[in-house]
Amino acid sequence: MAITQKALIDSVPTGLLVGGTWREASGGARFDVTDPATGATLTSCADGTPEDGLAALAAADAARASWAATPPRDRGEILRRAFEMVTARADEFAMLMTLEMGKTLAEAKGEVTYGAEFFRWFSEEAVRIHGRYSTAPNGASRLVTMAQPVGPTLMITPWNFPLAMGTRKIGPAIAAGCTMVVKPAHETPLTMLLLASVLQEAGLPDGVLNVVTTTHSGAVCEPIIRDPRLRKLTFTGSTAVGKVLVEQSAEQLLRLSMELGGNAPFIVFEDADVDAAVEGAMLAKMRNIGEACTAANRFLVHDAVAQEFSTKLAARMGALTVGKGTKKGVDVGPLITPKARAGVHELVEDAVGRGATVLTGGSPVPGRGNFYEPTVLTDVPEGARCLTEEIFGPVAPICTFSDESDAVARANSTEYGLVGYVFTRDNARVLRVSEALEFGMVGVNTGIVSNPAAPFGGVKQSGFGREGGFEGIEEYLEVKYVGIAL
Repeated sequence: MAITQKALIDSVPTGLLVGGTWREASGGARFDVTDPATGATLTSCADGTPEDGLAALAAADAARASWAATPPRDRGEILRRAFEMVTARADEFAMLMTLEMGKTLAEAKGEVTYGAEFFRWFSEEAVRIHGRYSTAPNGASRLVTMAQPVGPTLMITPWNFPLAMGTRKIGPAIAAGCTMVVKPAHETPLTMLLLASVLQEAGLPDGVLNVVTTTHSGAVCEPIIRDPRLRKLTFTGSTAVGKVLVEQSAEQLLRLSMELGGNAPFIVFEDADVDAAVEGAMLAKMRNIGEACTAANRFLVHDAVAQEFSTKLAARMGALTVGKGTKKGVDVGPLITPKARAGVHELVEDAVGRGATVLTGGSPVPGRGNFYEPTVLTDVPEGARCLTEEIFGPVAPICTFSDESDAVARANSTEYGLVGYVFTRDNARVLRVSEALEFGMVGVNTGIVSNPAAPFGGVKQSGFGREGGFEGIEEYLEVKYVGIAL
């Protein structure tokens, strides 16, 4: 029998997890979690204080040595059990994400599959941590290297992928033998709280994972970052906030992983399969309602196929059904907050004011909830803000080009460098353009690049460090060299 929405929400712990114990915030304060589709309050969560944050760090530090000494196989088995438990409860996780974040149930279920896979991937990587042995060039000694856990880690996760952004940080940390303090976004804390309870059930020892929910992120996180017991900081969010955190981290010279903003170009060449490009555009633009750092932010389409591509994309976008994500037949849920919706509309109005044409959409949806019409803009001029700022919504601005080198130059003309998309049937061009694009990831003839088995991350002001793939666990390991004289 399916669990009801009320029963599901009531089953989620809403306190702070510190040293294996669920408790209230030290000041007793709580904050409301709301449904972005209706504005209704779902429940309330403990509103942690700086003192709570430091208590969580103390718990992580106390568990550090014993967890680092836990056999890799044991750490991997905990992750494997957690993978199986999350998968078994996929419907619950999906419903919870839809209620607190807004994405449709179908998309939320996709995130459960994707997010859980990080636990399975890193359960297998836990036993593959290795070093090397070699003879010194002069033969007088032996050189041994070993990989050891970095130590207590602060993880600050965003609201747009409440499960996956947590599992792709928590998974490698558990596998590597690191302890953690997780600070989830206050807009969507429930998914992380349910995940933490699942990890407890899977056998994760007390103090390895600590969770502090709060509406005072800066006040809670800064003392943790400046505390010498912390050894690593990982953050997914805006570039502006990332820069502040990097500056704070300099005091302790922390290891850093920063996955920041994006401005992804979607390039369609004249030889592309236009129907495939439109399909890829729908995935790259509309995944997560466009609220993704990997979302296609600007479309650069060759003159020869621009009209066909624009017309077909507008038809697909205009046919999408907007509504509450829990309802059948809905394709597009609400944006996360009224402020987010207003920001998206401001970018559309700016583009139209500069001469862009609206092919479909272009307005907020009247009534309750933070809904915005799926929108396609053509003839977008170079000065439009939507070409330089991250839209984070269901808006596709289209520009045209006639020359490959110009398309690449325009794609690279951003301070961001997370992901770019390329559609072409020319294999030589695939290599040429992929090498020329200044992005950490390139999707070729696909609208989705994220994969737990691949390294996710950017360059320039999109951050540094990689999550997922073989590289993901290395972010949580330090290399120690031991020289042995003969």
